Amino acid sequence: MQAIESIDAVQSMLAAEGYVCGRPLATVVFLALRLGRPIFLEGEAGVGKTEIAKALSAALNRNLIRLQCYEGLDAASAVYEWNFAAQMVAIRTAEASGGADRTALQEELFSQDYLVERPLLKAMRPDPAGAPVLLIDELDRTDEPFEAFLLEALSDFQVTIPELGTIKAPEPPIVIVTSNRTREVHDALKRRCLYHWVDYPDFEREMSILQARAPEAAASLSREVVAFVQKLRTEDLFKKPGVAETIDWAKCLLALDVLTLSPQVIADTLGAVLKYQDDIAKLQGSEAKRLLDELRVSLEPA
Repeated sequence: MQAIESIDAVQSMLAAEGYVCGRPLATVVFLALRLGRPIFLEGEAGVGKTEIAKALSAALNRNLIRLQCYEGLDAASAVYEWNFAAQMVAIRTAEASGGADRTALQEELFSQDYLVERPLLKAMRPDPAGAPVLLIDELDRTDEPFEAFLLEALSDFQVTIPELGTIKAPEPPIVIVTSNRTREVHDALKRRCLYHWVDYPDFEREMSILQARAPEAAASLSREVVAFVQKLRTEDLFKKPGVAETIDWAKCLLALDVLTLSPQVIADTLGAVLKYQDDIAKLQGSEAKRLLDELRVSLEPA
C-alpha cells in the first residue's frame, strides 16, 4: 500500500477523487490504514458513507468488493455457493459414460471449478493490486446471526468452506462497514472497528462537496441549493434529504437550465430532494416560498 503519512494526506487523496472529507473522518481513515482496523460508519442515508469506500478504492488503486446487506442474508450467500447447474451436468455426464468413480466424482464436484465466490470469499483471495476495499453496506438490514458470523470473519480475516477447508486472507482487506441505524448493531462488532458517526455537513463543507461533484453549477445557484436543503433538514420531515439529494437536485436544475430558485422551480423538482409524498405535500404552496425568502435573507452580505 502506498504510504499515507498524515491525516492531511488522506484528505487530499480523497479530495482528488471528489470526496470532501472532514478532519475527524480523515483521522479515522488514516488510523484504519495505519493499524489495519475495519471502519464502522453510522449515519443517516445519503451522507457519504458508501461513497468513501468508492473514493478510497479509486485513490489507492484497489479493487472494490461490495456486500450489499439485506434482510435474510446468511453466511452462505455472503461467502460462497456451489454451481448446482454445472454439478448436475457433470453428474449426468458421468452417469452416461458409465463406471464413474463416486469418490473421484464427489471430489471433482466440490472443487474450485464449481465454486461460486461471493463478496466475503473474494475479499480473502490474493489480489495482484493489493488487498481490496471490502464494503459491507447497510449492515443494520441483516439480523443478529449474520452479524455474529461477520464478527468472526472480521476478527481472523478468514472463512471456512466445509468441503475445501479454511481460506485465510494473505493480507487483510480494507474493510468499511456502514449502517443507517435502523437497528442497533451489537457492541462486540463495533469494538473491533474504528467508529465514526457521519453527520450532515455544515454549509461550507456541503458547498465544497457540491462544487466537487457538480462543478458546472454556478456558485450563486449552488449556494441557494445548499442553503435550501439545509433549511429542509430543520423542518419536521419524515426523511431529511442527504448530501446525495443535494447533488441530485443541483444536477436536475442544471439539466433544466435553471439559474436561480423560485417557488415554481422548487415545486417542479422537489421529487429530487424529498422521497415521501407527505414531506413533499408539506412544501407545497406558500411553505416553499417562506423557506426561499428566509434563505435569501440569510445569504445576503452582512
